[in-house]
Amino acid sequence: MRFLAEPDFKHGTPARTAVLLLNLGTPDAPTAKAVRRYLKEFLSDPRVVEIPKPVWWLILNGIILNVRPAKSAAKYAQIWDKDGSPLKVHTERQTTLLRGLLGEQGHAELIVDYAMRYGNPSIASVLARLKEQHCERILVLPLYPQYAASTTATAFDAISEFLSKTRNVPELRLVKHFHDHPGYIEALAEGVRKHWAQHGRPDRLLMSFHGLPRYTLDRGDPYHCECQKTARLLAEALALTPEQYQLSFQSRFGRAEWLQPYTAATLAKWGKEGLRRVDVVCPGFPADCLETLEEIGIEGKAEFLNSGGKEFHSIACLNESDTWIEALAQITLTHLQGWETAGPVQGALQQSRQRAIALGAGQ
Repeated sequence: MRFLAEPDFKHGTPARTAVLLLNLGTPDAPTAKAVRRYLKEFLSDPRVVEIPKPVWWLILNGIILNVRPAKSAAKYAQIWDKDGSPLKVHTERQTTLLRGLLGEQGHAELIVDYAMRYGNPSIASVLARLKEQHCERILVLPLYPQYAASTTATAFDAISEFLSKTRNVPELRLVKHFHDHPGYIEALAEGVRKHWAQHGRPDRLLMSFHGLPRYTLDRGDPYHCECQKTARLLAEALALTPEQYQLSFQSRFGRAEWLQPYTAATLAKWGKEGLRRVDVVCPGFPADCLETLEEIGIEGKAEFLNSGGKEFHSIACLNESDTWIEALAQITLTHLQGWETAGPVQGALQQSRQRAIALGAGQ
């Protein structure tokens, strides 16, 4: 069968509107087996690794998937929450809080759900569930503030793949980015201010974003520029001078040149230069995850302290902060403009049913 089976339809059923939050994904468990399954799906995506497929297949299946899962599983085990993967836990909570806030603002009819690009719940499974709930309009909001082909675009690819197998395609809107949204910037700034109010200020603030290969910038990916703008706007919101902060890129993989400066190298350099205290904030991650909790909170801390630094602070991501959920609602409602979010009133619904019956349709 070329197309997926459509859910049962009953004439007069009101069309609904949904908001679908998307995140990268996470292994189902901090085990080598689960991590291997996750990495295979993630690293097989041609948008994530732009190496000729035959060459990359040999590297991925011959080396990486035999070596990296156990090492990554050990890292996941260090940050795994009692409720599961921190990324999934925070994404679930953000979804629940956004649904609640939108309801308080008069949009209780909106369906708010989430999916993961890799792992579970899959984009295809959640889209199928939304169709079963008669969602004819779906706003797709990837939780990537800065657009990158390897994150935002590949999420859209998964949406398109599902739609290519769908007979009755819903209306769709895609949020490309929100790297300079005032609410997002204020939520970041508030998180930093609260940390400083409790712990004092550092000698320097490092704004660490996830890295990408340098060639992505050369080929036209706007990610680097959007990270720069986010960092500048956050610095302005915090009234920082250029000497008080720096942008960097973490999570380098492989031997190719990536976007610079590198986070690890910067922390080592600052430690050797005699900076006493450094704080790190990760603006590109709306939810704490392996990259913030382990790579920054554990590895980054060790890098700085072992290089001569005395005090290291990793500032929590936006997670479930009120200001962030409010910003998320603002972004959502902005992109929903023009769509009827409310179902038909009872009278209109009755009229619709009567028209359908008059035309010979079943009830």
